[in-house]
Amino acid sequence: MNKEYDVLIVGTGAAGLYGSLQFPDDVRILLISKRELTLSNSSLAQGGVAAVLDLTDDDYKLHFEDTMTAGKGKNDPAAVEVLVKEGPGDVRNLKKLGVDFDLNSDGTMQKTLEAGHSRHRIVHHKDSTGKAIVDALLAKVREKENIDICENTLLYKLDQTEGGFLAGLLLPDGSSRVVAAKYCILASGGIGRVYQYTTNSAIATGDGITLAFMLGAEIKHLSWIQFHPTAFAAENDRERFLISEAVRGEGAVLLNCYGERFCEKYDPRGHLAPRDVVSNAIMRESIATGSEKFYLDITSKGAEFVRNRFPMIYENCLKEGIDITKDRIPVFPCQHYLMGGIDVDLSARTTIDRLYAAGECSHTGVHGANRLASNSLLEALVFSRRAAADITERLRNEKQVPFGDFAESDDLSGVQMPHGFRTEIRKIMQDCHFVIPNPDAAPAGLERIKEILSDIISGGYEINRDFVEARSLATVAAIVLREVIKENDPE
Repeated sequence: MNKEYDVLIVGTGAAGLYGSLQFPDDVRILLISKRELTLSNSSLAQGGVAAVLDLTDDDYKLHFEDTMTAGKGKNDPAAVEVLVKEGPGDVRNLKKLGVDFDLNSDGTMQKTLEAGHSRHRIVHHKDSTGKAIVDALLAKVREKENIDICENTLLYKLDQTEGGFLAGLLLPDGSSRVVAAKYCILASGGIGRVYQYTTNSAIATGDGITLAFMLGAEIKHLSWIQFHPTAFAAENDRERFLISEAVRGEGAVLLNCYGERFCEKYDPRGHLAPRDVVSNAIMRESIATGSEKFYLDITSKGAEFVRNRFPMIYENCLKEGIDITKDRIPVFPCQHYLMGGIDVDLSARTTIDRLYAAGECSHTGVHGANRLASNSLLEALVFSRRAAADITERLRNEKQVPFGDFAESDDLSGVQMPHGFRTEIRKIMQDCHFVIPNPDAAPAGLERIKEILSDIISGGYEINRDFVEARSLATVAAIVLREVIKENDPE
């Protein structure tokens, strides 16, 4: 690890990896991964990437309209326009970079249908598209001599300084290292771990959003949280694996506790309505039936087709004693994706000079109030590429200011933080702001969150992974609940 870099990239999901590959070879990059390099929400993405690749049976306008409809018209039209028109080029570039997309016999990429889409436009690698993308990008990143990679390295502070940032890194051995970078791209993922149950990986504690907030960056629409209707209803696991929307796209149906189809009662699009609509239908049906037992049934499809099309889902369910070729899959909504985040422009610039954000931690305005299926990986690609292009131009044209001397480590010592903060935060969020929010509970929830955050910040605790993640969860929970209260304030 060097003392100074041109660019610090925080996160090794699709946005961080793809963004790092867009820089010229003479740009010095430090790429840090909070945990293992392959542990990210991108790696867990199953369905695929939405893109208009064939104008004979689809067009940009349709993808634009589908995205706006799913987002309830609260999207930024300029950002959506960029996404749908530039995204196909990035998807084709992924193929060139070695992503093993499923192909038709003529060599073209197979396309499937997901809820909210008016055309088959989702390209995929079976049911593990995210992993295929991350693995291919990571292989390319490892070949680049200008990119230093630090695994199991946590960013605990990000301070502005003349000419860039000083980044405090918590290394695997528990020691600290401070490095300087002229620019920073936060690609740190979402906030799923602020909930009791989530499809997100263990890294999703909102660290990047918190550090941006501490710098004064604008955070926008953090309460726009997507709850996926069909997470596997495990009895105890906090991290629930996703049953992809593509399963419904391929013919699966949602059933209530009586084995009856019910989605059509709540929306004419039935179980292929956008995911927020389906999640809401499940919760309303749960109230009507007095049961949380719901099932996804794809047994009408051939067993060989199911095993070949959804091998990862098949294997994961089999570990839970469910053979999806014969059995109904128990499902229930849980936290899945964040539409809001660090507010950025069309070049992924935040409101803090030299600070950029891409991927789930950012708010581009693409998704509006509800993300259209398989637009997330596309957003990560498009806007991380745009961030890299903007930074490269600035590096070439701006007069660079030297960092000067700075301390290359921090004293992280302190007393041990008591256990229980994160558990309490998760319960408050589950009670206040789930699929059908409970705004009446939000004021008391916010007051308790503020007390927890104050204790964390002023408690003199040792700066370690537990401290950083608890600080992040308390910070993002407070921002979310403030938004909820403001939105429901009659004045």
